[in-house]
Amino acid sequence: MTLIKDHDLGTPPPRPGGQPVTLEIDGIPVTVAEGTSLIRAAALAGIDIPKLCATDSLDAFGSCRLCLVEVDGRRGTPASCTTPVDHGMRVRTQSPKLEKLRQGVMELYISDHPLDCLTCPANGDCELQDMAGVVGLRQVRYGYDGESHLELEKDTSNPYFDFEPSKCIACSRCVRACGEIQGTFALTIEGRGFDSKVSAGAGESFIDSECVSCGACVQACPTSTLQEKAVVELGMPTRTVKTTCAYCGVGCSFNAELRGDELVRMVPDKSGGANEGHACVKGRFAFGYATHPDRVLSPMIRERITDDWREVDWDTAITHVAERMRAVQDRYGVGAIGGITSSRTTNEEVYVVQKMVRAAFGNNNVDTCARVCHSPTGYGLKQTFGESAGTQDFRSVAAVDVIMVIGANPTDGHPVFASRMKRRLREGAQLVVIDPRRIDLVRSPHIEATYHLPLAPGTNVAMVNALAHVVVTEGLVDREFVAARCEDFDAWAEFIARPENSPEAAATTTGVPADDIRAAARLYAGARNAAIYYGLGVTEHSQGSTMVMGMANLAMATGNIGRDGVGVNPLRGQNNVQGSCDMGSFPHELPGYRHVSDDAVRHVFEDLWQRPIDARPGLRIPNMFDSALDGSFRGLYVQGEDIAQSDPNTSHVYASLKALDLLVVQDLFLNETAQLAHVFLPGTSFLEKDGTFTNAERRINQVRPVMAPRTGKHEWEIPCEIARAMGYPMEYDDPSQIMDEIAALTPTFTGVSFAKLDRLGSVQWPCTAEAPEGTPIMHVDEFVRGKGRFVVTTFVPTTERATRKYPLILTTGRILSQYNVGAQTRRTPNVVWHAEDVLEIHSSDAELRGISDGDEVTITSRTGETVLRAVISDRMPAGVVYTTFHYPLTGANVVTTDNSDWATNCPEYKVTAVQVTVGSHPSAEAPATSAAAGRGKG
Repeated sequence: MTLIKDHDLGTPPPRPGGQPVTLEIDGIPVTVAEGTSLIRAAALAGIDIPKLCATDSLDAFGSCRLCLVEVDGRRGTPASCTTPVDHGMRVRTQSPKLEKLRQGVMELYISDHPLDCLTCPANGDCELQDMAGVVGLRQVRYGYDGESHLELEKDTSNPYFDFEPSKCIACSRCVRACGEIQGTFALTIEGRGFDSKVSAGAGESFIDSECVSCGACVQACPTSTLQEKAVVELGMPTRTVKTTCAYCGVGCSFNAELRGDELVRMVPDKSGGANEGHACVKGRFAFGYATHPDRVLSPMIRERITDDWREVDWDTAITHVAERMRAVQDRYGVGAIGGITSSRTTNEEVYVVQKMVRAAFGNNNVDTCARVCHSPTGYGLKQTFGESAGTQDFRSVAAVDVIMVIGANPTDGHPVFASRMKRRLREGAQLVVIDPRRIDLVRSPHIEATYHLPLAPGTNVAMVNALAHVVVTEGLVDREFVAARCEDFDAWAEFIARPENSPEAAATTTGVPADDIRAAARLYAGARNAAIYYGLGVTEHSQGSTMVMGMANLAMATGNIGRDGVGVNPLRGQNNVQGSCDMGSFPHELPGYRHVSDDAVRHVFEDLWQRPIDARPGLRIPNMFDSALDGSFRGLYVQGEDIAQSDPNTSHVYASLKALDLLVVQDLFLNETAQLAHVFLPGTSFLEKDGTFTNAERRINQVRPVMAPRTGKHEWEIPCEIARAMGYPMEYDDPSQIMDEIAALTPTFTGVSFAKLDRLGSVQWPCTAEAPEGTPIMHVDEFVRGKGRFVVTTFVPTTERATRKYPLILTTGRILSQYNVGAQTRRTPNVVWHAEDVLEIHSSDAELRGISDGDEVTITSRTGETVLRAVISDRMPAGVVYTTFHYPLTGANVVTTDNSDWATNCPEYKVTAVQVTVGSHPSAEAPATSAAAGRGKG
């Protein structure tokens, strides 16, 4: 593909609903919507007016004075970016007067600009250079003597881009992008007149400022003032491949820009449905792991985990895996082996792994890493709404009046969506945050939550029941919606109105004052449109599924389902958590969330696969671990998941993996799980993949290969070849055929194909004959199950509680610069911002234990202990400590327990009773950490 240059229309489109307006521009009749700017109307008619401060990603600013036009009947030369169209207008964009004015403006810019175009890294991609040509600049009459900005010092502190103020034209595009698009407001114009200059923070360097390195400023800059270091080093890219980010569940679309076969930069795609031209530090910049020297590119095998690895060719590795898997089954039975799929790989890659397990292995022992994050979402929403997915598209947040964020930290975990959310909050929407920790959304520039309910970890269900109690007992139920569209309301309403579910009762349990709970409930229930967005702080609890059903109850009771600006919306953690679940990765469900015991469903698969499918559910991941220790489960295939680092109670996981006769790991790096493997099969990065991801809004995006697989083999080919070596034919020529098979077997995907995705860019399932271009909003006229079902949600306290021995509660989460277990981001310059996991602790808890900021501390739980550095933080309530899990060395999951959700076995990561003591002093009764159990390149 050649390099894609978006046609910039100068200003954003007007709000929908405006009446058509007809005018004449340079003699050409033009009809556009009311509220459209003149510069945009002209661009839509094929007339590009010169501009520098204007861009269609930012509100009109009117500072550069290049986009001047003449309008019959009006005095002067108004800026076309700030002038809206009007009926009957006659506009001229070219005249001798305008030409002279524009040349004069451009002379002033160039008189204070380095004349190094031939050696400038932006040569050929500089709007200032382009506009100088467009306006016909041929001389600079003012000379270059006297005061100038040409000697200003370059800021190279950011690892990904440079700031060269001598080239700045003070157009404010970077400042506006930081505010309007990202919402961080880290940049400002400091000084006035000639002294005006862009400043990061209070005159700080970019690295020391509040800048989050999203790159919006770099993309907005019309010169090379802000420039990617990669462009400086490698040169301007020459071709583009459209693809999809492989980090979080937002699923941003990108144009991967290359010079030859070398990736230079990732530019967010303005047409991307999920991100619409925005990105975060990970998606835009942190792609270097794909070519990191730690990548393993050849298969490796060994007999024992104490042996050295031996490189082999693909045929040898595939044959070895097949023979060893068959040998295990011959000795221990068909059910003695299984597989774990990945939420980082494509839908097609996940699909062939679960098919390999069911058709070639002959059992349903397949599970997914989504088990440890969002399996309660699938269960809870299926029970209440009838579909295991979120209800809205991300754009829907623009219509919200009250946003309720529960157990999520969007600015760190889902930053591009958080920017959308912050934009809506700045426009006047109100916010309720329910989280033990004071996350950034509680208060940040131009944003403040109306209510922050800092509940005690483990009390989510008590909180949602109390909110619903207010709705029911204060007459805030949307009776019309409930009567028309729901069932089992009366039994639920009787339960929820009981005194034990009141805010006063919940105040004792949650620690949140009853008045605050009542006020938040009234705000949510009284809004025209109210939406719930939630994360792992909801699902990773012993009552995760109950809480999801509780939120669904609350949304139904208030009628906040089935239209723009409402809904119950899970923020998925990894890029393809939704897709890995859709593809049948659970032991009890075939693709499309259909139970294996359903004879009719199973026969459809059997007819196409030409292989019988076991009607009995297989083993979940926790069952696999337990069965490995009792000797009945002996062989495991792990696709792209570091279960030794990411799963709870690390010592138990290590013991289980060591007990296996055969552990096969398919990944990019020798991670913690691979330290215990007998076979390592190298995987492909997203830059090498050809397939699809499904994001948190059910959006299916194509992932196109930017480079050939560095391993010599596509990742989807590996399970197919293992299946063939085990005697089951799995033949595909390319991943589009796999998607065709998915569409043939999965009702919600019947209209999906690579050809359609090429045409539309993306679609949101269900994509069917009834909805051929997808379904942005679910449950519009009726719920998928027919009637929405209210479910009684009894609060059952977790068995994991603080005691005198373990008086603090540990909860976990993520940080912006790192991703999941860190295998990717730790191999990029992102480590500049987060070089280690730390323990956030309240000052009173620290003082009681003699802990100072920066001290090394030991965290001990009932299952293990680890050592972290303490950070004293007022974000934490007293009695609660917090850490991330991005580094294997610190092994946060050494201390987490085996407690899990009652319905899905999703681990209770968010509630672990611990003690924290100053210093590093391993206890004799504490099991070894993952770091002690075995370290590798991962």
